[in-house]
Amino acid sequence: MAITLPQDRIATEMAAVGYVPDRELATALWLMDSLKRPLLLEGEAGVGKTEVARALSLARETKLIRLQCYEGLDQSSALYEWNYQRQLLAIKAREGLNADEVEEAIFSEKYLLERPLLAAIRQAKSPVLLIDEVDRADEEFEAFLLELLSDFQVSIPELGTITARTIPMVILTSNGTRELSDALRRRCLYHYVDFPDVDREARIILSRLPEIDTALALQIAGMVGLIRKEELRKAPGVAETLDWAATLSGLEIRHLRDEPEAVFETLMCLIKTAEDKARMTRQVTDRLLGKVA
Repeated sequence: MAITLPQDRIATEMAAVGYVPDRELATALWLMDSLKRPLLLEGEAGVGKTEVARALSLARETKLIRLQCYEGLDQSSALYEWNYQRQLLAIKAREGLNADEVEEAIFSEKYLLERPLLAAIRQAKSPVLLIDEVDRADEEFEAFLLELLSDFQVSIPELGTITARTIPMVILTSNGTRELSDALRRRCLYHYVDFPDVDREARIILSRLPEIDTALALQIAGMVGLIRKEELRKAPGVAETLDWAATLSGLEIRHLRDEPEAVFETLMCLIKTAEDKARMTRQVTDRLLGKVA
């Protein structure tokens, strides 16, 4: 009797919601879930790191909570803030009352604004917490994040310590713009996300665009793979591939080499800079089309 391995089950669940992981990624997601460890996904922009978290939340039918990192991100923006405007109104409404009573009233749950990290540990059902582009945040925030991911509890001076109701499934992404600390890397499981090979990208196209012809999906994936090998400033990501596939399918194209003009004119779905547009001339496009099966 054949045994269904955990990573095979996860791969099937992800594929059902439109994301086709390779076996290594499926194994990483299984280990993240079973070991309750954060998963760090590194790779170039456009390879689908963020999409992993979205697909996992859909597959597990749970909430996706996203923290978008940026330079200057601080704890209050990521954790919690007080609703100062409502607090001021409450103070005015309580003029003349004992100061301790007023303070106790305004520093209560009613006036607390949850930010992503606090919201993630207060869910009744374990959510997917996506900490996106962690390399854009500074080292001080990274140290704070490391502490939170170790204890999954938050200390709010006015309310005390809040311990996680459930442990979130934590996915961190990095584009490699800054070297992350060894401490954060040790805390996380790790997987490098690369652009998919032709077969897997064709499967991704078919999962998102089930009406498209299988042969055309393979041709599109092959053409995009060849374009990525050109010296471009910004290689097209999977999202761009899907846009292009939807465009070509909508034009009822059956074979790329039969429609070189349409292929060239719709490359704007893939090309995102003036420099790359200048490089992807009609001659280059025709040369690459000649290599597509």
